[in-house]
Amino acid sequence: MTSKEKDENRLMLPHDLLELHSTQSNFYFVPKDASLSSSSLKSVDVLVVDRVSREVSLQRNDGQLIPGDAEVQLIHGIFGIIRLLAGPYLIVITKKELVKEITDKTVWRITGTQVLPYQKTLLHLNDLQVQDNAKYLSMVESVLNMEHFYFSTTYDLTHTMQRLYNTSPDFKHMPLHERADQRFVWNGFILRELSQQSELSRFCIPIMLGFIRVNDVCVRGKTFKYTLVSRRSCFRAGTRYYMRGIDSEGNAANFVETEQIVEVESAKSSFVQTRGSVPLYWQQYPNLKYKPLAVLSTTQNHLDGFQRHFSAQEFHYGKQVLVNLLDQKGHEQKLVDNFCQTSKNANDAMIRYEPFDFHKECSKMRWHRLVLLTDRLAEDQKKFGYFMIRDTSLQSQQSGIFRTNCIDCLDRTNVVQSMFASKSLQDQFVKLGLLSSGEEFENLQDFDRIFKDTWADNADFLAKQYAGTGALKTDFTRTGKRTTWGLIRDGINSAVRYVLNNFFDGFRQDSVDLFLGNYEVDENEGTAGKPSPLRLERDWKFYALPTVFIVAFSMLVVSVIIPDEHLSEQIMYVLFWGGASAITLAAIYYFGNVFVDRPKLVQAKLKTE
Repeated sequence: MTSKEKDENRLMLPHDLLELHSTQSNFYFVPKDASLSSSSLKSVDVLVVDRVSREVSLQRNDGQLIPGDAEVQLIHGIFGIIRLLAGPYLIVITKKELVKEITDKTVWRITGTQVLPYQKTLLHLNDLQVQDNAKYLSMVESVLNMEHFYFSTTYDLTHTMQRLYNTSPDFKHMPLHERADQRFVWNGFILRELSQQSELSRFCIPIMLGFIRVNDVCVRGKTFKYTLVSRRSCFRAGTRYYMRGIDSEGNAANFVETEQIVEVESAKSSFVQTRGSVPLYWQQYPNLKYKPLAVLSTTQNHLDGFQRHFSAQEFHYGKQVLVNLLDQKGHEQKLVDNFCQTSKNANDAMIRYEPFDFHKECSKMRWHRLVLLTDRLAEDQKKFGYFMIRDTSLQSQQSGIFRTNCIDCLDRTNVVQSMFASKSLQDQFVKLGLLSSGEEFENLQDFDRIFKDTWADNADFLAKQYAGTGALKTDFTRTGKRTTWGLIRDGINSAVRYVLNNFFDGFRQDSVDLFLGNYEVDENEGTAGKPSPLRLERDWKFYALPTVFIVAFSMLVVSVIIPDEHLSEQIMYVLFWGGASAITLAAIYYFGNVFVDRPKLVQAKLKTE
């Protein structure tokens, strides 16, 4: 690339530092990039957001535009603009943390944001609207508090190395937010007021959610970078139980693209895998049961949705091996049977279905049996290969992909993906000169520890975003064996997940739907003509049964601890109140769907089982 082309490319990149000037009537964003010369800073294009008319425009500032009494703060970019009951809110990035570089391009993790209202007061809202607006605002904050939002102003974080290599010259001259893979741009909806105006492209930063870890490694005197990037899709995104299966467009819930990158001197290699929910129409709504029943739709065309999903997957990745880790008996069996049959009915030469009953094969701590799966797929992995370039010379490309899933696409899935990654890395290291032919990379103890910890952290961080806790089975990923402490930790995480999934995930699902634009707030909500969706009418059982249980259980405790003159009467009271408590508790469990925290926005009308 010539110096002229580099300068032109730089002028298309987003600003990496802005000065925000706030007044009663406007927000002014003044670029303060280190690349800007002192002379250009004196006369620069300023982004102006009118807090009254809500117009967004680019205006030339020669020193006359910004009032001297404006409040000033430095920010690292604009997250977006979201409209709530009180009006629009501006979300800005106030803090960032260096992740390191990928292909010499700096990557940042967002560690601080600020939500700024256009309106200075809430006097235009009634009392109920003020309460609802606060609820919506807490939803926005809930999403922003997810710890793993990433961005770069110089690198296309949403694309794999292979996709970037195969792009046209015109692609590289597009603004960063336009050329980003929209599947992984989590601020795409709230950025639209800026992104729709081409002249504002330098103020638009695409932000992804997921996991990035860049490790500087030295093996036998040779230094290299080992990087893991997991990109979480913003299509059909949500929480563990409220988002399952696929939608009418073929988007799968909990879809994640994971790329493993190795950089050695002038050589770079990449290996990509995906995970995603079973690509059928199914639900698994929480209802106080530890494992709610997975329910397949009887009204939607599973084959059509399946084919829509894999048509897109084949376009992006080529051939597909569908590694299904679900149990082939019990409550997961029906899902497995339909997945298998639909894949056969699709009659697609580009996909192959590969079941592996993870819990059966690895029961009684026999985790070494996972090698049965990797051995079975060794030939496929060899055919698919990986992407590699030396300098600008293409060495190989990845022609296919493993799409792995368990019921949640979290715990079992991550264990198996790490094993495929290990197998690929073995061959890459030989090609890159880090290992001799036939040598196992597990012999490189320092790197082996980095590899295992990186994949275990990948599991934990993705699981926290989706299920609310760290992943299960990470003791095997970290150590290569199952441990007693790992089982205890999994038990604790499972208990915490049960509480979160039943009593908090409705709010979390609403938060994601609001942030991604699946639900848009009507500013008339909460008035006589537009009831608020946040005010859910509860069934009488929601109030009556817990009240009866509290009274019955309290009387049981009293009957036990306070002695009675007649033992037979005391026993009768204990039996009566104990029975009442047990019956009421059983009724609560039976009517479990009444007591769980259900979404109130997009999925408010969905039937719960």
